[in-house]
Amino acid sequence: MKIEDSEFWIHDLSPFIWEFPEPYENWGPGGIRWYGIAYLLGFLTAIILLRIAWNKKKSPYDPEQIMNLMTFQILGVLIGGRIGYTLLYQGSKFLEDPLILFRVWEGGMASHGGFIGVCIATLWYARQSKQSPFPVGDLIVSVVPPGLFFGRIANFINGELWGRTTEFSWGILFPKAPDYLQGIARHPSQVYAAVLEGLIPFIYVQWRFWKTDVIINKPGTLTGEFLILYSFSRILNEIFREPDASLIIGMSRGQFYSIFLMMGGLWLVFLARKKVNS
Repeated sequence: MKIEDSEFWIHDLSPFIWEFPEPYENWGPGGIRWYGIAYLLGFLTAIILLRIAWNKKKSPYDPEQIMNLMTFQILGVLIGGRIGYTLLYQGSKFLEDPLILFRVWEGGMASHGGFIGVCIATLWYARQSKQSPFPVGDLIVSVVPPGLFFGRIANFINGELWGRTTEFSWGILFPKAPDYLQGIARHPSQVYAAVLEGLIPFIYVQWRFWKTDVIINKPGTLTGEFLILYSFSRILNEIFREPDASLIIGMSRGQFYSIFLMMGGLWLVFLARKKVNS
């Protein structure tokens, strides 16, 4: 069977929104990538949401403080995401060639590393501003999901992190997949992830943030709930995603690391409730 005659859609999207023209095509990343635009959209959306929260008196941070807060968060996401990917998914290569950490144009970011980076940045900012990290964390998680959504859509456009093989009609042929020439379709797990890890958590945290008093009466609870929801969604989505690294005790690395993230969320919920009852 010819690929062109397949009943499945062939992924032919370009990872670039604009490429460098000749003779500059070998400069750095080669152009402006959708992945970079996804990060930009995530950060801009976060700033807009934080401004709305300030205007509606749901946040103590004025516009200047919002920019300071976002600076900390951007550094946390980028540095944590890159270090996390290198250590959690490319550990053996890193030991052989530590410089891969700095070759960012080759791609590679890990959401779990990004979460650790955001956590450190939040603690740092809370200390610098002499505030409790719990309400700061609740505010941050209320604006995080859009970035996750845009990032997964960018993964789909890049044709990376494809899913396991499937015979469903919505399966997609990814040219980068090893069995592409055999006409074997795969789940668009990036789209599943955009919904499960981005859209659904966004709807949930926005409802909790605006329609309940949880951030006032139980600061820290929303942060824990988000981590639990994200971890569950990630574990579920990994069922459809082709593992991009060796398994750990029979689980994909995304599932394995999410267990610890979920435990951290449960601990935060417990801590927040204990603080209220004390």
